[in-house]
Formats: sequence, structure tokens, C-alpha cells
Amino acid sequence: MGFVVRNCSWRRILFLLVLGAVCAIRLSLLDRPLDRDEGEYAYAGQLMLAGIPPYKLAYNMKLPGTYAAYAAVFAVFGESVQAVHLGLLLANLATIVLVALLGKRLFGGTGGVCAGIVYAVLSCMPNVLGLTANASHFVMLMAVAGFWLLLESRESRNWLLAASGFCMGATFLMKQPGAAFVVFGLVYLIAKRARWTAIFIFTAAAAAPFAGTCLVLARAHVFEKFWFWTVSYGSQYGSLIAPGMGLVKLLGMLPQVAGPALLLWGMAVAGLMTGSRPTKFLLGGWLLASAAAVSAGLYFRSHYFVMLLPALALLCAAAVTNWISQGRPRFAIVVLSVACALPAIWNADYFRRLTPQQAAVTSFGANPFQEAIPLARYLREHSSPDARIAVLGSEPEIYFYSQRHSATGYIYAYGLMEAQPYARQMQDEMIREIETAQPEYVVYVTSPLSWLRERESDPHIFTWAKRYLDERYQLIPLPETERKLSLYRRRDRSVEPSRVSAFALQQRAGVNGLLGQTR
Repeated sequence: MGFVVRNCSWRRILFLLVLGAVCAIRLSLLDRPLDRDEGEYAYAGQLMLAGIPPYKLAYNMKLPGTYAAYAAVFAVFGESVQAVHLGLLLANLATIVLVALLGKRLFGGTGGVCAGIVYAVLSCMPNVLGLTANASHFVMLMAVAGFWLLLESRESRNWLLAASGFCMGATFLMKQPGAAFVVFGLVYLIAKRARWTAIFIFTAAAAAPFAGTCLVLARAHVFEKFWFWTVSYGSQYGSLIAPGMGLVKLLGMLPQVAGPALLLWGMAVAGLMTGSRPTKFLLGGWLLASAAAVSAGLYFRSHYFVMLLPALALLCAAAVTNWISQGRPRFAIVVLSVACALPAIWNADYFRRLTPQQAAVTSFGANPFQEAIPLARYLREHSSPDARIAVLGSEPEIYFYSQRHSATGYIYAYGLMEAQPYARQMQDEMIREIETAQPEYVVYVTSPLSWLRERESDPHIFTWAKRYLDERYQLIPLPETERKLSLYRRRDRSVEPSRVSAFALQQRAGVNGLLGQTR
């Protein structure tokens, strides 16, 4: 057994086998329907490739780094669901390798392989939406790259410091919580008493991605929209959850995200208590930065915990190498093997037996992600490429699938329902944009999960929608989608004769149905 631990070739073979398993799992689910976050990123990336800047036809509070990542993926693989998940596969593989390199630098070859394997296992788990191309994966790709470059720079190699700062700054551009890793880098340099020139180089490089983005968006004449959504509205969104409610959300989510990986989380706790004092402070600081990123806004959604996984993997590597150094290699290998096998066994059906469509239903329940595909196909086949459509709800994937531009920048309805001071203003702007554009088709999402309406939500948008659709649009029956999505065509177009199903007729009144529904 000691031979396995010490022999470099066995470590490499094991690591390559794990990478192969990751590829097999992700490739088997390549066709999984996009969720709404993936749909948002895909639509924004699609627009960028068409020369349309972010925040012109698609509003959101997120910074545009992940949009750019999607656009880069589409430029290589084409604009498709498969391309989205291929991009995630490549990002995941790169992050696994970087986590292994970090582990190797901190704990040697065995620690590197251990860290890489643990991250590979954790980042594929459905309980953290590891198979969904959320921004968290791209945040951690850049954060781990920045951490590794920071350690490699030894605070004296300026070009590596600049590269580290740029990567850390890119984490913020991928999503605002990535700022926690920029702070980590600065604190690390200050704690190491680095030269002021080194701190300046790192800080300037970290600021470059955001500063460059502001300049580009200003030249594209969308800076005002960008600032409102990412700063003005973003600050409101980030303060909606009270600390007490945030704690409730955290306690409710922890059992789900740990789940069958609970033993790995226990190993991480053991790793935090071992090693030298500098290593403890280094990994403790990284863990703290990761926890701060996960905690942003106190929403604690499951995919946010992806930003905690590299820290857990490195702490597991610390525990394993400590056990080996104490002369307990068999114990270390058995515990690691069991801890990694449990999540894989727990999710075996998900990985091996479920079709991509069944996997989407298992992960996202009643959300209309599967229904969006045939509806978007209908839009693509029955409208011209320059047609504008509007989606009343939070299903931006419909824009991406249909390859049609949005009549309004409000690709999400959540903000309209929130108890925040901009809600009515946002509703009025969405209404004005739709009435001005006069879209050929309107999709009304009848699924409450696409609105998340609360008791205190302003009902103005629903009252307007019912009147507007009744006066100007005709319901198109689509049996595949009508339980969750209703499609309307503008009345001044020629209407193909078709029999409207009884359920479709009921859906005409469904616009008003959400008036009495709450979250």
C-alpha cells in the first residue's frame, strides 16, 4: 500500500482515471436542458457574438464576465446546449488540475492528487448543481488560478503577481462575490510583508478587468444601464435577506449540499486542525474568503457552495498527508476512498441511468426548462430571424433557443416581484419596452416558480398583461407546453387556423391566475 502512495506513476494513473470519469459523467449529460441561469448566460453570450453589448437587450445585476466566457465557448463550439456543457467540462477539468497543483505545492505529490480527486468528486455532485454551468464554476476557475499564481510568484516575480491579480480581478467580473478572493490576495501579501511595489502590481492588475469593462460598456453607450443593474439594484438585492432569515436558509441548505459528501466535509475539518501554523493560516484564510463568497446576500443557494469546494478539497489533502506523515497510510487511503465513493454511489442512478431530460427534472422539479425547447422551436420555425419576442416570466433560455431577440431587457421577472424600491419603476419600464417594440409573439409563463411572487408584490404587471394580451394577441395552442407556458401571437399577423384546446382556453385566464398566488 505504501508503494501506491509513494510511486509517482500510480498517482498519475489514478488522477487520469478520475479525469476520465469526470469526462464520462459530463458527456453523458451533454444534452441536458438549460436552466434559467444558463439560459441567461447563453442568451447574453449569443448577443455578444452578434455585436450587441450586455445590458442593451438583457438586463441583470450580474457582472458580464460569465457572459464573455459563454461567448468564447460559442465562438469555438457553436451556439448550442452541447457547447454550454462542453465549456463547463473544460472549465471543470482546468479547475481540477489547478486544485491539484495547489495541493502539490502545499502538500507534495500525494496531497496534490488527493486535492484534485476530492474537488472532482464534489464539483460533479447534483446537490450543488455541479453539472450546471453556473457562474460559480467560472468564478472558481479564475480564483484557483489566481491563488496558485500568487503562491508561485513568491511575492517577487512581478509578471506572476500581475497574472495572479488579473485572475483574482476576473473572479469579481464573473460574479460580484468573487471580490472576496481579491481581498484574500491583498491580505496574503500584506501578511507576508510583501514589497509595496508587489502590492501595487497585484492591486492594479486586479482592478484592470473591471476598469476595462467599464470603459468598453461606456463606449457602447450602455454604462448607465450597467451601473443601475449591477450597483443600484444590485445593492438592493443584496440587502433583501435579514441576517436571521439568512441563518435559517443556511441551516436548511447545509444538509442538502453536504449530503452524501458529509465524510469529506468531516475530513476537511480534520485538515483545518493539522499542519504548520503558516499553512493553517493560509488555508483558513482561503476558507474564510470562500465562505464570504458563498454568503453574499445571505441567499445560500445550492450552486453558491461550488465556491467553497476548492477549500474543502485542499483541507482534505491536508488531513490525508498528515495521516500519512504519522505513519497511517492505510487509514488515510481507506478513509479517502470511502469518502469519495459514497457520493458517487449515492448519485449512481443520476449519472448512469437518467436521460439528460430526466436529470433536469430531478434537479429542477416543476420548472419549465424542458417545455421551453418545443416552444422555442415553434418560435424559430414560425417567425423571421429579425422578429422580436417577449417572455413574461423568468425564462431567458427561450430567447437563446429560439435565436430571437427580446422585446424587453427584462429577461427575469423576479426583480419585479421583490419588496425593493425599484420594483414599480422596473415594471413600468418593462411594460413600456414591450408596448414600444410590439413583439410578434409573447410567451406568458404560468409557472409560479418563474415569478416567485410574494404577498407584498405589486400586481400591476399582471393587470396590464391580461389587458394587453386580450386586446392585441391571440392564444396559440401548443399541447407540449401549455401547462407551464402560454404562447400568444400578435393579432395583426395572419393566423393559421387551428383548434384551441380546452386547456389552452383556460390558460387565457391563467394570466390573471397568478394574482392570487404567492411564493
